[in-house]
Amino acid sequence: MAPEFSEFHDELRSVAGDLLAKDRAVDWPVLVDAGWVGLEVPDEFGGAGATFAETAVVCEEMGRAASATNYLGGAVLGVGVLKALQSSDTRDRLLADVASGAVRLAVALESMDFVPDAEGADRILVVTRDGVTVADATVTPCPVLDETRRLATVTTSAGEPAEVLHFDGDPAVRRLHDRAAVAVACDSLGLSEAMLSATVGYATVRQQFGRPIGSFQAVKHACADMLVSIAVSRQLVGAAVQAIVEHRPDADVAAAMAKAHACGCAVDIAGKAMQLHGGIGYTWESGIHVYLKRAALNRSLFGSPAAHRKHLAQRYL
Repeated sequence: MAPEFSEFHDELRSVAGDLLAKDRAVDWPVLVDAGWVGLEVPDEFGGAGATFAETAVVCEEMGRAASATNYLGGAVLGVGVLKALQSSDTRDRLLADVASGAVRLAVALESMDFVPDAEGADRILVVTRDGVTVADATVTPCPVLDETRRLATVTTSAGEPAEVLHFDGDPAVRRLHDRAAVAVACDSLGLSEAMLSATVGYATVRQQFGRPIGSFQAVKHACADMLVSIAVSRQLVGAAVQAIVEHRPDADVAAAMAKAHACGCAVDIAGKAMQLHGGIGYTWESGIHVYLKRAALNRSLFGSPAAHRKHLAQRYL
């Protein structure tokens, strides 16, 4: 991130961490009041006029807290889609309504199945190659392994033709996919750091054979491996966020690298954290299962690591 914004990002990270630490489930009005929903909404529509870099900070903290919110679908994807559209009365009105909290959106981006935060949404934005349709739809919840997220199947209603909003530029759909993938990578980075912190904390207090288990070489090496993986993830995620903020033509490459590595490693790190916690790590009381399930879903959302590596490999064909 640009050095001139580092202090602001640190403050935003601190505020977000404090708020999310109070309750794992955070309602939509709380997100609106915090100003996070309208972060990227232009100020003429009541938003903060910030960039995806600030949204990425919030996404990371939500992953760190394993928060159950509607932020991914309602703000990260919803606002991202609206900003990619040509200006129109409908588009401008939706931006203002989202910033004020009057409307919560959901976005059917890759398919009509497993749409994040569609349940209870006021509007469903259906993305196609031709544009975006604000559709009347039937939403059917799809329970998944991760209980901190709400996914659903969306079925559009037959009837009057819906208004189609057109993109402002040809590669918009590709950019929306990249944005979604990096947002999930940010979430995985945050939860990976939470798992490392919890493991190191446990290893310093858990005694075995009269000494902390953190003093054993096997535990030290495991924690060091987790730290190295996280360091690589942070570099890749930071580069991907910056590429999206700057609308770089090769942003898809940076996004694929970040999503493949950060989300794949997060599953490994959460699994290793569970193992290093010993028997307590497999209990409901430890809470590690929440992070492991979230990491597993993040790995699948908006492209698996294998799918993103395949996309990267296309450059060499």
